[in-house]
Formats: sequence, C-alpha cells, structure tokens
Amino acid sequence: MQTNSTPLTASKEVAGANSQHNFVLHKADTRGHADHGWLKAYHTFSFANYRDDARMHFGVLRVLNDDQVAGGMGFNMHQHSNMEIITIPLEGVIEHKDSMGNHGIITSGEIQVMSAGTGIFHSEFNNSKTDKLRLLQIWVFPNKGNVTPRYDQMHLPRAEKNILQQVLSPNANDEGVWIHQNAWFHLGTLKSGFQTEYQLHQPKTNGVYAFVIEGDVTINGQTLNRRDGFGIWNVDQLNIQSHSESRLLLMEVPMELE
Repeated sequence: MQTNSTPLTASKEVAGANSQHNFVLHKADTRGHADHGWLKAYHTFSFANYRDDARMHFGVLRVLNDDQVAGGMGFNMHQHSNMEIITIPLEGVIEHKDSMGNHGIITSGEIQVMSAGTGIFHSEFNNSKTDKLRLLQIWVFPNKGNVTPRYDQMHLPRAEKNILQQVLSPNANDEGVWIHQNAWFHLGTLKSGFQTEYQLHQPKTNGVYAFVIEGDVTINGQTLNRRDGFGIWNVDQLNIQSHSESRLLLMEVPMELE
C-alpha cells in the first residue's frame, strides 16, 4: 500500500551515524500517522506527507507501514521501480493485480514480494466488502538496479510457538521468499516468559530492525511494547525475552546504502 510511488533518494550512510549509540528506538506513538477515512496508516519512516529527516530509513530498510484498509477499498494501478516490496497481511485478504498479468489474493499467513526493478504497475484492494484489512508493507532498497520485475507469494508453514521462522532471505532456495538484497526476515509468536537468541547472518555489515506486532518483549536490554520499533547494529546477536504472548518481526538488513 502506498500513496507516493516515488521513493525519497538517500545517500550512502549508516543509520544512526549521528548518534553515540548503536541503536534507535521508535515508540509506537511517535510514528507518522495518516487518516484518510478508508485508510488509516502509521509510518515508522518518512513516507508520503510524513517527513522526518531523522527517520528516513534504517540501513536499506526504507519503509515500514502499518496499514488498515476499509472493506472494498484500496489503491488503483500505480507504479514502482527499483525497490523490493514485501507485504505481510495481519488480518483479512488482499486482492492483487499487476502489469505482469498476476491476479490473486494474499491472506494472513502468507507473504508477498515484488522486485519492482525496471518498473511495475499494480493495484491492491481489500478483497472483502465488509471486513477490515490490516497489513505491513515494507520497502527495501535492492543491491541491484534495473532488474527484470518479478512477483512471488508464499503460504508460510504454520510454525510452532517460540520459533523464529525465516520468511525472507537473499537466496531463492532458502525458506521463505527472496529479494535482491542481503537481508533476512524472521517472524515469531512467543509465549510469555520465553527467552531466545538471534544470531546475525552478517554481523559486520548488517543490523536488525525489530518490530513488535503484538505483545511486550525485551531485546538486548531494551523493553518494547506493541508496535514499537527497535533498530540495533554492531552486534553479533540479539537476546530476546517475551513478557506476554507476543508476535515479533525481525528484519536483518545491510546498514550501508550502495
């Protein structure tokens, strides 16, 4: 979902370079917000009419939008280029059409990816006339420009609780979908009191942006609540503890834009 198809440009930099710390904390109530009636959107990073120069991106993670779409509403055909676009439905069903001839629905428990590359047009609508649609849409800068556009969606195998399930990687043969970037995403539903660790795949170059979909967790000593975001870099692992039944999205991404 989007209201501005032209991404903001960004120079090569490290997220948080002006900070003396190796982390950024974005509390849920500090996000940008847009209420269009049929669309209620929260923006972790600058997007559309929300602009905060201190919150342009986290490494190559450019957009993290938390959207709610009314029944039967959505976006007509619009264009993207040179961006990896990931959609994770949280509730409801999305109807998708694009200029490559794809037409289908994406439901909760699935993940969708588009490599926009040289350019793609698509539309997204709430497939229900009455039920609301809730989803996360994520944009990642690619490590290759002007690739042939591609589309994929995948039903995620139902994971047991207390498992960080890989849902995205750079490798077509790995678990989950893949993108043109050295990034790994994991989703997990964690029981209250559960503790675990996440080992970074590329700790020298990557950081992790954690987004708490539901619940309350502590990551490397930082307490986070529903819809809080926490980005951290220059670490080898995350130490995670859940304080209530929680759903957590971890996005490991390169910290430098190429």
